[in-house]
Amino acid sequence: MPALDVSQLTLLPGRPFPPGTVVRDAGIRFALVSRHARKVWLSLFNAPEDEYPAVEYAFDPRQHRFGDVWSVFVTGLRPGALYMFRCDGPREPEKGHRFDPNRYLFDPCAKAIVGDLDAQRAKCMVVHETLNWFDDERPCVPISETVIYEAHLRGFTAHTSSGVSQPGTYRALIEKIPYLKEFGVTSVELLPLQECGEVTLKRRNPETNQPLHNYWGYHPLAWFAPSARFVSDQTPGAQIEEFREMVVALHRAGMELILDVVFNHTVEGNERGPALSFRGIDNSLYYLLDPKGGYRDFSGCGNTVCCGHPVVADLIVDCLRYWVNTFHVDGFRVDLASVLSRDRKGHLISNAPLIERITEDPLMRGVKLIAEAWDVGGGYQVGSFGGERWAEWNDRYRDDVRKFWRGDAGAKSAFALRITGSPDLYQWGGRGPANTINLIACHDGFTLRDLVSYNEKHNEANGEENRDGLNENYSWNCGVEGETKDRTVLSLRLRMQKNYLTTLFLSLGVPMLLGGDEFGRTQRGNNNAYCQDNEISWFDWTLLETNRDLHRFCQEVICFRKANPVFARMTYFTGQPTEAGKKPDLLWFDAAGASQTWLASDLALACWINGSENNGVALYLLFNPMMTPLRFMIPPDTWRVRINTSLNAPRDIPPLDQCTVVIQDTPLSLAAKSMMVLSSVSTKG
Repeated sequence: MPALDVSQLTLLPGRPFPPGTVVRDAGIRFALVSRHARKVWLSLFNAPEDEYPAVEYAFDPRQHRFGDVWSVFVTGLRPGALYMFRCDGPREPEKGHRFDPNRYLFDPCAKAIVGDLDAQRAKCMVVHETLNWFDDERPCVPISETVIYEAHLRGFTAHTSSGVSQPGTYRALIEKIPYLKEFGVTSVELLPLQECGEVTLKRRNPETNQPLHNYWGYHPLAWFAPSARFVSDQTPGAQIEEFREMVVALHRAGMELILDVVFNHTVEGNERGPALSFRGIDNSLYYLLDPKGGYRDFSGCGNTVCCGHPVVADLIVDCLRYWVNTFHVDGFRVDLASVLSRDRKGHLISNAPLIERITEDPLMRGVKLIAEAWDVGGGYQVGSFGGERWAEWNDRYRDDVRKFWRGDAGAKSAFALRITGSPDLYQWGGRGPANTINLIACHDGFTLRDLVSYNEKHNEANGEENRDGLNENYSWNCGVEGETKDRTVLSLRLRMQKNYLTTLFLSLGVPMLLGGDEFGRTQRGNNNAYCQDNEISWFDWTLLETNRDLHRFCQEVICFRKANPVFARMTYFTGQPTEAGKKPDLLWFDAAGASQTWLASDLALACWINGSENNGVALYLLFNPMMTPLRFMIPPDTWRVRINTSLNAPRDIPPLDQCTVVIQDTPLSLAAKSMMVLSSVSTKG
C-alpha cells in the first residue's frame, strides 16, 4: 500500500449526506453523525498497524458541520485510503457522554476494516463500489419452496476433512455448493458476516489451555463491512470481492444467501468495555442508557443499541439497503429482533417505526425477513412480530417437538399444532405457515446428534464452569450420557434423529436445518459453543461417510417434501371439507383408528391428509413417541409405506417401486420411538 503524498491533499467542505465515505474522481468525501461532539478529527494512515496517522485534519465547525453531521472532502485521496476518526466532547458518564479525544474510532459506516483487530492494529478502508452485477440473477425462491441450511462460514469448511483448497473462507463455501445443491438446500443462512470484534477472550479452555475466541461473530463492530476473517487473499479489502464471488456462485446454483445480522448491540459492551466506535462518537445518541448514564442491557451482551432513535433507525435501514443493493443478499435473519421494537426509553411498542420502515422499504420488498422475535429483557414476540412480511424463528416449534419425541405427557396437542404450521400463534393475525421458521436445532444449543445423546449440557470447555448455555434443552440421551459403543443405544439414537428430521420436513412452514445435522455432527454436549473456534464447532466431514445412512435419509425426506405439495401449502388446514359432500382436509386419529381425544396420558397420534390437498395422493402419518411398540389401525385404502424410521437403510425410505403395500384395515405395528408415513396408491404417488 503506497504511502500518502500529503502534499497532494487538500481539505474542502463536504456534503453531509449520506453518512460514511463517497468516492469521487477528485477525492473522497467523509461524513460522520455526532450531535454532542465539540471537535472532530479525520485521521489518515499509511498502514493498518500504524499507531499514529500520516496526517490529521480538524473539522472546522463553521465550514464542516451541517446540523449533527460533520463532513469534509479530501481532494487527491484515492480508494484504499485508511482512516479513523477522533471526537472530543463532554466527559460526563452520568449524563451518557463518554468522549475521549485520545481514542481513534471506527466509522460506523465503514465498508471495510483491514488489519489485526485482536492486536488493536486495524483501520477503516475507503472502498470504491464498482461491482458489476450484469451477470447475476437472484433466485427469488418462493417461501413455500424454501429449505434453509444454517451454518457458520468458517466452521463449515475449517476442518482438515473438508476437502477444500482454502478452508474456512468465502471461496471454500463456493467449493461446497454442489454438495448443498444436491442435498436439496435452497437457501444458505450464515452466522454474522458483518465485521466484528473477533478477539481472543480473557480466559482459556480449562481442558486444553488453548485461548478462546469470539467465534460466532455476534459482537459487531462495523455493520456495513463484510468480515475480513474469512478471506483467502490477504490483500487489504479483498473481502469485498470474495464476498461478491460467493453470492454470485450461490445464485448461479439457484440458491439464496440469508445473512444473520446483529443490530441489537455492539462489541463495545458495558461501561467497562472499550470505546471503539459508537461510544466515542456519541454514546448517548446510539445506546439505550438508564437515568444515571449506565447501559440498559436487553441483549445480554452489556449494551443495547437505541433502535428507537430516528438517527439509529436510518443507519440500520441504510445498512440493510447496502447489503441488498451492493451484495445482492437475498434475506436477513435479525438477531434479537425485539430490540428493534423498543423505543428510546427501552419500552416495547407495537407497530414500531423501524420495523414498519424495514417492512415497507421498496428495496426490501423482494427480500426474506426473518426475526429472532425475542430479547433477554422479556421482549418475547413470537407470533406477533412485524406482520405478514416477517417470518420468525419458532422456538415453540423446537421445544414442543422435542417434548413430544422425548415422551412428555401432554405434549401431543402442542405437537399437532406445531406440525400444522402453528395456527395458534399466527392465524389470529392473518398470517400463515410461511411465517413460521421451523427448527429442531440451531447454532445456539445442542446439535441434533447431541440432542439424542445428552441429558445435560457439557460446556466446561468454555471456561465458565458450565454456567453458560440453556439448562433446559428437552433432550434425551437414549439411556447413556455422551458417546457410547452400545449398539442398542446407537440404533435408538439414529431412529430418534430420523424422527426429528422427518417431523421437520413434513411440517407446514419453512424448515431450517442446522448444518451438519444431516450427518450427525456433534459438539460433545456443548450447547453454547460461541467461543470454540476448533474441532468442537467445525464440521467433521468424515462423519458424512460414517453416517452415510442418516445423510441419505435426510436427503430423501427433503425430496419427499418437495414431491408432496401439501407440505408447502401457505394456508392452514381447517378440519372441514373444502367442497360440499367431500371429506375434511385433515383428520386426527388415535392408534385404534378412532377420532383423537387428545388425552394427555395417550401419546399415540395419527394424521390423515386428504388427497385432494396433495395432487390426489392421500397421506397417513403415524407417531409413536412411547418406549413400547404400538399397533395402529389405518383408514380404508391401499397404502404404500413411504417412510418407516425404525427400519435400516434403505428400507427406512425406499424408492416408490420398492415400497411395502398395506391393504386397508390392516393393523400396523409401529416400533417404539418411531414414525411412519403412508401414501395412498396412485399413479401420482
